Amino acid sequence: MLIPATYPSNRIFQHKKVIHSYRKLSPIQYKRFLNCSWILYPESKILTTNHENFQTIIDSSELICLTKINLKKYMENHTMLQYFEWYYPKDGSLWKKVKDDASRLKAMGIDAVWLPPAHKGMEGESSTGYDSYDLYDLGEFDQKGSIRTKYGTKQEYIDAVRAAREAGIQVYSDIVLNHLGGADDHQPVTVRKVNPDNRNEFISEPFEIDAYTVFNYPGREGKYSQFKWDFQCFTGVDYDARTEESAVYSIQNEYGSGWENVLDTENGNYDYLMLTDIDFRNPHVREELKKWGEWFYHTAEMDGFRLDAIKHMPAEFYNEWLDHMRSVTGKELFTVGEYWSPGDLQSMLDYINATGRRMSLFDACLQANFSRASKEGENFDLTTILQGTLVGALPELAVTLVENHDTQPLQSLEQTVEPWFRAHAYAVILLREAGYPCVFYSDVYGSSYTDKGTDGFDHEVTMEPLPQLEALLNLRKDKAYGEQRDYLDHPSCIGWTRSGDDGHENSGIAVILSNGSAGTKRMEVGVHFAGSIFRDYLSHHQGEVTIDEDGWAEFYCEAGSLSVWAKA
Repeated sequence: MLIPATYPSNRIFQHKKVIHSYRKLSPIQYKRFLNCSWILYPESKILTTNHENFQTIIDSSELICLTKINLKKYMENHTMLQYFEWYYPKDGSLWKKVKDDASRLKAMGIDAVWLPPAHKGMEGESSTGYDSYDLYDLGEFDQKGSIRTKYGTKQEYIDAVRAAREAGIQVYSDIVLNHLGGADDHQPVTVRKVNPDNRNEFISEPFEIDAYTVFNYPGREGKYSQFKWDFQCFTGVDYDARTEESAVYSIQNEYGSGWENVLDTENGNYDYLMLTDIDFRNPHVREELKKWGEWFYHTAEMDGFRLDAIKHMPAEFYNEWLDHMRSVTGKELFTVGEYWSPGDLQSMLDYINATGRRMSLFDACLQANFSRASKEGENFDLTTILQGTLVGALPELAVTLVENHDTQPLQSLEQTVEPWFRAHAYAVILLREAGYPCVFYSDVYGSSYTDKGTDGFDHEVTMEPLPQLEALLNLRKDKAYGEQRDYLDHPSCIGWTRSGDDGHENSGIAVILSNGSAGTKRMEVGVHFAGSIFRDYLSHHQGEVTIDEDGWAEFYCEAGSLSVWAKA
């Protein structure tokens, strides 16, 4: 699956090779039609509007017919925003904030938002949603001590998705199907205890425990689904209610006596991650999750998914689930998976092959490079910043990022990028041609929280908004187009240029960044800029640069800084 690209109507339909017959529309419809954006999915070569009011009209009336046309120069760069962080307040305000913020986000250059899990978690209104309890409870039922979730109510979620889409922003919903937690009851279950460091090694004969594997959702009373979960639906648990012992227990059920086959071999087999691990060998489970997926889509009408913890799940499940969802909805449903494997690019490529390129993956390897570069300072070789990364190996399936809710300070996969290097990192993901960039909530809004560290003590954390981010987003949307020329040729100072294109007036940039002393770099932007004056749009470097007759110039950046030069 390739990155969806956005086209404004006025650029699509002014092209002479696009045949259109929108005269069938009423004057009001025609005005709305021209204000739409259009989404091209390169893999399927389907061009659709993000405005739901026109979908039926276009499909049924065949308003447009595309012949051979190079749409690339009319594409607008697409940017995703992760619209939450781990410590977002537990006040039920997030869905309302999305609704109120949608128009401003679009104006900033945000084209898609990744929203956190909408369902009820085992901690009720305190849950982030990654401890799934009831997938059908979007903040509608009095369960786990609350009706709403941490982020709001079901109706507020639906309203938030609708507001975002009306503003021209796609919505990707977070899907957590690896496990359930907070069971309604326990039951006798036959298990075998395993070595936690080698899950393939059984360290007991089969014996019986009381496992929390009963999920019957009394608060929902069968609404939307009558499905009841029991031990036949799970591969493992980590607690015996009978003895109050914590361990890793492999459930012996009719579908298997061991773990499912997953690609990740950490701990021998990393099928079991946490809580009550779902068994996808059970065909009734697979059918229930497909039924739930249909219900969820028709309830909220999202545009795609972010899939949680996929390295702990058999790849075949999401092949089946995504094929089903795309078939029943008739939508592309852009999907990005969390196969978090920093420093292990091959495992990510293996997963992409196992899933037949059905989804993109977050580039954990690039994020790890950013983290290391920010901590090593001038000792980090900037010429290697893209080495061993998904965006370097398979850019069309790479979702690039600087930070997320798991890597932020005090979190389980903490891998922070120091503040001085954040603008550098965002320049790499926003201003280069490869990858689908995802901006982190805290870099837009900031975050402040207190939590315990690995030392057992409380730590206060403040993450300031990134001052340069809005300018970088504007540069991505307006300037970062055309041929890319790389100058990744110095360990402490690298750069690249984009030549611009005909579809974006005054586009074209020169980027230079340093992790040491002030730097200069002679780079080519193109002969069509000969005689043009360039200025640093980030105002980090004062002065002007004049492009010579051959399209080259000497560009500058301050020590440990970043400059983005563009036509004044």
